[in-house]
Formats: sequence, structure tokens, C-alpha cells
Amino acid sequence: MAESSNSYGPWSPITNIAQDHLFSILLLLPIDSILSFAMTCKRFRSFTYSDSLWESICRRDWGSTSVDAIKSASASADSRQHQQHNQLPWMELYRQVYQLDSVSCNRLSDPDGDLVFPGPRASHSLNFVSGCLVLFGGGCEGGRHLDDTWVAYIGNDFKRTLNWQKINSGIPTGRFGHSCVVVGDSVVLFGGINDHGIRQNDTWVGQVVFHETLGITMSWTLLDVGPIAPPPRGAHAGCCIDKKTMLIHGGIGLSGLRLGDTWVLDLSENFLFGTWHEVTTHPSPAARSGHSLTYIGGNQMVLFGGRGLGYEVLNDVWLFDSSDGRLRWLQLLFELRSIPEGLSLPRVGHSATLILGGRLLIYGGEDSYRHRKDDFWVLDISSIPSIKMAPMMPKWKNGSIAKMWRRIKSRGYKPNCRSFHQACADHSGRYLYVFGGMVDGLLQPSGSSGLRFDGEHLLVELVLQI
Repeated sequence: MAESSNSYGPWSPITNIAQDHLFSILLLLPIDSILSFAMTCKRFRSFTYSDSLWESICRRDWGSTSVDAIKSASASADSRQHQQHNQLPWMELYRQVYQLDSVSCNRLSDPDGDLVFPGPRASHSLNFVSGCLVLFGGGCEGGRHLDDTWVAYIGNDFKRTLNWQKINSGIPTGRFGHSCVVVGDSVVLFGGINDHGIRQNDTWVGQVVFHETLGITMSWTLLDVGPIAPPPRGAHAGCCIDKKTMLIHGGIGLSGLRLGDTWVLDLSENFLFGTWHEVTTHPSPAARSGHSLTYIGGNQMVLFGGRGLGYEVLNDVWLFDSSDGRLRWLQLLFELRSIPEGLSLPRVGHSATLILGGRLLIYGGEDSYRHRKDDFWVLDISSIPSIKMAPMMPKWKNGSIAKMWRRIKSRGYKPNCRSFHQACADHSGRYLYVFGGMVDGLLQPSGSSGLRFDGEHLLVELVLQI
């Protein structure tokens, strides 16, 4: 019998795949598979390690907004230094992001001493929206609430000097312990407590516009939500689900009792009205206040910590998933003793911010003895094999997958330990702005708590070599 001829010639069929098709195929694979594919031959190794492919991988796993912001900041830095702008080393940057081990803290200052800053406060809100920082309300000395709104333009390039502008609107009314969530190009504020201890349940929409010539304008509008709204509360947590939906959980209700309910707000196309409805699922997080709730991409949000019904400080982690039209809570179990320095994890009044790479950066807070903290932790739920997340974590050369919890080092300026501060990240997810909170202070004759409200502005940068 005659031998069958090989119609493919001396080359394997896979090497005949067009480069653009191969590009599309690789973008469907997890990182481990892409790195394994690079080992098949020299041609594939060169292609798989190319900056163009890894820029696309970064866009897939981090989102185009973060990648574009990083490119813009890099181009601006090169321009300031009169250097030719070069292609960023995207593969190396990807590796550094997932092996992040430190942040750099910087105190934002006023070199000329003529800028106006928001006053010291805690339990306020701080958001990054439309290229601007937006700060509202909070509590200050004497147990008083604040009703001021401040904005500062950041754009796509981080700044070490903030030019704050006060918006004199008088609305919403003064409060602290409210939630304020970025939804699309707006912020949505709910609830809070005034200085008479009265809990609120009103909903407001704030819209910020930056004009090259006119500067920043901002307006607040009371949202029409109809007859159904969550019970009044403060010290709850909230985050967005998508560009027209937000979620709140828990808080302290009218009688001072901690709540454990979950509510979703669906907003109309033009944000003129909204509809609240309660989500009841089993299991669900226990009642608490002073916890965090953070959107991590896709249809998922992460809840962490807080203070429970028995005044105990919590360390549990819950995932809220709204995929496939189903709304459900899932607890992510872990052992504190199996985590290096994990016994210090329980906290309330911390910040939890989504950073570059789709993970959470936990900062500060206080424990059950009201000892304030200054530590930084990365929470990475994508390292849990049972949870379907993108991106899938790389094993890299040492074969290890990053753990769910990892404490990271802090370099540079050492700020005071603090709780009930606020933090938010810029478009890149590499720079965090932190403001205010409760810090340890000198004991005053009029009080024995030794606490004071802080007005410090911090810039926290992920340490990356780019």
C-alpha cells in the first residue's frame, strides 16, 4: 500500500495559523496556558512575549480604562523629562502587579501655603468620578455633622498637589456615615446620620462636569424613588453593580440596632428616578456596621469586616454575585491562623479599594479594643480555585499562586494609624487618594478618648518599576 502523503509539508499545521488568529486564540486562554504555549517553539515564544500581546492581555484582565490611564501617565512623564516615549514593558508590568509587595505613601502638601483644603473629618465620602475627587460631609469635632461638598480635578495624571474647590450648594443636608457610590458618570448618595442622631434614608444623585475654561461644576438632585426605600440608617456600606444599579448592606438603624439587610437600587436611564427593592437570600452576611462593600468587576462585589450585633469586630469575607440574573451571597471561608500576621485582620472603619489587577487594597481601621491600624493588605479572591474570576492568576516560574490574603509593606511617609477615613483610586488603579479619619491624639482636659479628627491628605502608590 502506498504511503499517504503529508499535505501540510514539513511544518506542523499550528504554525500555519495566521498571526491575528493566533492573537485572538491566546486572548481566550488563562495566563498559565499562554506561558506554556510560549515554550513550544522559538517563533511562538517571540510572539507570546511581545508587548502588543501583553498590552491586550492587560486590557482583558484590567480593563481599557486602567491601561489607557497608565499609558497617558507614562507619556506625560516622558514629556516632562523631554524623553522619547517608548512602549511600556507590559509583560513585566503584569508580573509586577500580581507580585505586588509594597506601596509608597506620600503626604500631599501645599508648597505655597495659599490653597484651601477641606477641614478634618471622619465617616465622610470620597469618590473619583469624571476625572475628579468628590468629597462630601462627615463628622467633625464636637459631634457635629458637615454638609460641604469639595471637588478637585485629577484627570488621567496623578497629582501631588490638590486644588480643592468648595461647592456651596447646601444640599444634601449635613450627615456622616452615609454611603456614596460612583454609578456611571455620577455619584449616588444614600442615608447617613446627622448631629442629632437622626438616621436618613433619602437618595441623592451628584453630577460633576469638568470644563477646560469654566472649571468644575457639580449639582446635587434628590432622587425620586417612589414609596419604597430602605429603612433609615448610617454606617452602612454600598457599591455599584453596573452603570445603572447600586447595592447597600447593613448599618445602624433607627433604634441603634445593627442591620443585616441587602437592598438594590435600579436607576432610570436619565437618573431622574429609581426603584429600591430588598434582596433576601440564604445564606447572607450577619448584621453589622462600619464594614466595606466593593465592586470588583463583572457582576461581583466583596464585603469585608465591620462590627457585629455583639459589638464584636469581624473578619469574614462575602461575595455578592448577580450573574445569570440571580442575586446571591457566598461566604469565602479561611483560617486566620493560616495567614501570616492574620490575627490582626479583624477590623471596622477600614477602607477597601479596587486596585490595578482586580484586587482589593485594605487599609487601616480599628480592632475590638479601638486600637487603630496603619497596615495594608491585599485581598485577592481570584486565587480561590472554586470561584470563576477573570483574570486567572499566573503561576509564573516558581509555580506558586498568590494567596487570598497578603500583607504588604509601606514605604515613604508614615501616616498616623486611622479609622473611618475614606480612600478611592484614580482611573489607572495605581494611585489611591486617602483623606481624614479618626487618629490617636493628645489627651485633652475636656475628654478622655485621646481621639482627634484628621485632615491629612495621602497619596498611596503601588510600587511598580515602569
